[in-house]
Formats: sequence, C-alpha cells, structure tokens
Amino acid sequence: MLLDHINGPQDLKALTVAQLEQLAEEIRQFLIGKLSITGGHLAPNLGVVELTLAMHYLFNSPDDKFIFDVGHQSYVHKIITGRKDQFDTLRKYKGLCGFVKRSESEHDVWEAGHSSTSLSAAMGMALGRDLKGGTNRVVAVIGDGALTGGMALEALNHIGHEKRNMMVILNDNEMSIAPNVGALHHYLGKIRTDRHYQKAKDELQMLLNKIPAIGGKLAKTAERFKDSLKYLLVSGILFEQFGLTYLGPVDGHDLHGLMEIMKQADSMPGPVLVHVLTVKGKGYKPAEADSHKWHGASPYKIESGQMVKAVGPPMYTKVFGDMLIQMASEDERIVAITPAMPGGSGLMEFAEKFPNRMIDVGIAEQHAATLSAAMALEGLKPVYAVYSTFLQRAYDQVVHDICRQNLNVVFAIDRAGFVGADGETHQGVYDIAFLRHVPNLVIMMPKDENELRRMMKTAILYDEGPIAVRYPRISGVGVALDADPAPIPIGTWESLREGDAFEILALGPMIEVAEQAAELLKREGINAGIVNARFIKPLDERMLLSFAESGKRLLVLEEGSQQGGFGSSILEFFSIRGIYDVPVKIIGIPDIFVEHGSIQQQREEVGLTAEQVAAELRAMLPRRIKRVTGQT
Repeated sequence: MLLDHINGPQDLKALTVAQLEQLAEEIRQFLIGKLSITGGHLAPNLGVVELTLAMHYLFNSPDDKFIFDVGHQSYVHKIITGRKDQFDTLRKYKGLCGFVKRSESEHDVWEAGHSSTSLSAAMGMALGRDLKGGTNRVVAVIGDGALTGGMALEALNHIGHEKRNMMVILNDNEMSIAPNVGALHHYLGKIRTDRHYQKAKDELQMLLNKIPAIGGKLAKTAERFKDSLKYLLVSGILFEQFGLTYLGPVDGHDLHGLMEIMKQADSMPGPVLVHVLTVKGKGYKPAEADSHKWHGASPYKIESGQMVKAVGPPMYTKVFGDMLIQMASEDERIVAITPAMPGGSGLMEFAEKFPNRMIDVGIAEQHAATLSAAMALEGLKPVYAVYSTFLQRAYDQVVHDICRQNLNVVFAIDRAGFVGADGETHQGVYDIAFLRHVPNLVIMMPKDENELRRMMKTAILYDEGPIAVRYPRISGVGVALDADPAPIPIGTWESLREGDAFEILALGPMIEVAEQAAELLKREGINAGIVNARFIKPLDERMLLSFAESGKRLLVLEEGSQQGGFGSSILEFFSIRGIYDVPVKIIGIPDIFVEHGSIQQQREEVGLTAEQVAAELRAMLPRRIKRVTGQT
C-alpha cells in the first residue's frame, strides 16, 4: 500500500497524480476502518481527502501555513504529517486530538474547535510574514458553513482592504453540521450552477491579447466590460467586490483540476479565493446519504453503517427536545432558535412539528441571541438552544441585548460540564462563571431528567426576565418522568440527605458523585448531608443561613470552573453578610484546560470522584469527630 510509505509531506512529492488518486482511496478506507472503532468526524474528512493531498503535494508545510476551519476536518492532514500510527488513540485520553493541535506537530499551526476563525488567523499570519520579510504561503481552508459566521465576514473585509498574498480555499459541501441556511448559502448555490464565467473571462483576455499594438490599451479599457461580464454571469462577484480574486468552482475530488487551479491561484498577487466543491462523506455510502448523521459518528459497523450505541436512559438533549414539543403544543408563544445545531440540540422533531417556529440562523451565535431578545419584545417566548462552549461567542449580546433589557428569553444550555472526546475546545465548564454575575439572569441545573422537565416548565412560565437551564452531555439517570411536570419555586434548593457536621452542595451530575462519597463515609460512621443546589442563581439564602447558624462545614461540588463558579458565589454570599466562620471547600475544575478523553477520565484528572470527595470531607471533619471515627 502506498499509505504505508507516507510518513510526512515530503513522501508525496515523488508520486504521480495517478498514485495520488490511489492514495486518496487508501486514506478513505483507512479512515472508515479506524473511525468505526474510535468514532469521530467521519463525513467532513472523507470530503477533503483530495483537497488535503493537493495542498501538501504542491506546497511545503510547515513553512507554508495551513489553517483548517473548523479543525475537525484535519484528519487527512494528520495522516500525511506522520500521525497515522496514532489513529487507534483518536479522541482517547492522552491520545490523538480530534482537532488541530499545535503540541502534536509542527504542521499544526492554528487550533480551532469553533468555527469561522481561519480567515482572521490567516490575515494575522500574512501580516506577520510581511512585517518580517518572509515569503511563505498562507492557506486557509474554510467550509461554506463557517463562512456564514460574522467573524469570517469581518476578516474578508480586512483581507480585501490589505491585499496581502494569501489563499482562501472555500470548501463548499453545502453543509456545516446541519444543512446550511441563509442568503450566502443560496448565493454559493448560484455559483455552483454556473460553469461559464471563468471560460468567458479567459476567452476575452485571449482575444484582447491577440490584437497587435493596441491590445494592451484595449485590455485596460475593457476592465469595465469585464466587470459587467462578471455581474451578468454571477460567479464570484461577491468575493471580488470584497477584493479577492475568485477562481472556480472546481471539483474537489478531481486532483488534476484541483492542482491546476491551485497553481493558478498561487501565481496571482494578492488574496485569492478558490471555490472547491466537495461531497461530505465521499466514498462511504451511508455517510454520503446522511452526512448530518455522520458528521460526528460514534463507533459503527462498516458493512451496515449501523452505529453502536449504549442502551439506557435517554440523553438529556432528547429529554429537552421532547419536553419542548410538549410545551409548544400548549403554548403558541414558544419558538426555538439554534445557531446551526438543530440535531445536536435535539430540535429535529420540533422542526418537523413546528416548522414555522423553528429558526436555524446558521453559525451565528451572536445574531441568535439578539434575535431572541427582539422576539421576546414581540411577546414570544424564544428558547435559545445552544452548546455551553458556543454561548461564549454571544457573551456581549447576552449582557447587552438580553439581560440588560430584562427580556423573557430562555437559554437551553446543552453540553454543560465535561464533554468527553471533543475535549478542551468544547468543554462546557465556563458558562457559570461568565453568566452568574450578570444582573436579572436566573440559572438552573437539574439533578435528573425529570427535574430537567420541571425546570423547562419553570422557565416557560417565568415572565420576569431571562432564565437559563444548563444540562450535561450524558444520559439521564433513569427516573420516571412526570406527565405534567410541576414548576419549581425560583431559588429553592432540595435537601437529599441529612448530615451531621457538614453538607455537600452539588450541581447536576455531581449529585451522583456526592451520593457515592456519602456512602463511602457512611461505612466509617460519618453522615454527610447532600443538597441539590439546583438554582445556581439566585442562591437559596434561607438554607445557607441555616447552615451558618448550625455550624455546618460546606463542600461545594461542581463540574465547572473553580474560578468565579458556583463555589465562589457561596464564598461571596457569606463575605457580603460579614459571616466569616463558615468553612467552605470547593472541588471543581482548576485553572487548566482539560483535554479530550472520556468524561470519567476527565473527572478523575481534576478530582471530581467519590474517593477524592470523601478524602476532602474527612479533612474537613471537626477534631472530636476525627477521634471518634479513628481518623488522624
């Protein structure tokens, strides 16, 4: 096999185009085989095999800078740059990252787990190169879905103004994760159907150049005519008006055509956009047929395409989607809003039942937030369904447009807490810290799937301002679901187990960890109280004051950032009231980025385990109890 002999980009240089085509097929089979065991982003990477091969064949990484947007479409790049032997560890703890990772290889020059960053990064690298007097290439590969992000359009504006030498490759597969939406998507569709512009432009140039003596002058005079031709034939005019030279579209699976157009782009001064048409999931029929499902695949059976999924309670995301449908059938105010994540946010069935009340804005988290604010002003009840890690991108709009105006927007914050294999770019561990200090906002987190349903009922009935419910990327605990969930009084906690000397204040999945720790201590004759601190904001002040009066020691357990998190709010509560004698211990995520692995491994890394909690509780025991229980 050719792939056996590819240990770096230099090994591609001696191959013929025919051999590259064979290598492309071998890489596809390699990915299909490896990801059937590990899972991962299959469809995006099957679509960029030839494109990635052409880039490494023509150019010289790492001197030439390759930037992938988003970084999950870099598997082929990783294979070519000497990491194919690590694919058995893909997305596993201490193994190969599922995104571009600078610490893995000198060929990984920019990390991105979020969309629409590549053009800004490429512009920065081009400016840095020019200021240092360099001559290397800068190549950004951006998906058509990522191009809908506002940051990408800001960068295009700057790129066109500066006119620096760089290449933008628009990987157009008509998809981001879900099918793309918006005017830009439809504009690209127009370009896909028009194959005549480049030919007409070339023929015009050839004709002018053949005219003796005056050809050059006529060519200059004809610029306006050429511009008119562009408008008539549609192709690329948007990008050319931004100041980029547009080339394409070209078949992204035709190596000959790809390399010819990329050579042409490389020879042109200034920024050039190469429009490449690819098929997401190319080479694996199940993935081609449903690239949405196969964007991020769990392990699967290659022959049948059947994904291997654990049997058990439904995911919190599924519970959210089902409950939203139930409430929307009773309340016509409810609309669902998502930034390009209808499937991941559990809204596909909602979209089928209420197509006019399901709004997918594309990769535009900021727009989604302000849109929600304005819809709330119109008397609707917008439910903004968004991953915790993506909500970071809409922080200004949350503060300025929603909370400052105290509008009735419901935030459904999915993937709150550790996310497992997606790793550090996707960990939902910062939203408590960046949300809880914003005035007017209520924040909740359920201990189980039935409480999630109750919190959703609470949120829809709450008409006093914005309210958020955050929930994890795991299955529920298997409790029975109330047919008609009752709302929960705002700011009330729930005592789950009575304790003697101290109480564990736990959030969401940490309730289970607290229960396990309490059982360990019970064997030693120590009774640990457990509180379901389901309201992160407002706090249950009555319960906290009762703990202070009774001399309880408090341990706060949260799958979130220690800095500025839920535990910090407990310390602030006592400090503001001049109560300085309540011992408070916080177990959360320290000041580090936690990398990919299983959720359990991530919890073990930071001490969010029953054993560690039990050890911390023992250390907090009063001295007299330590003597009674034999602790020293």
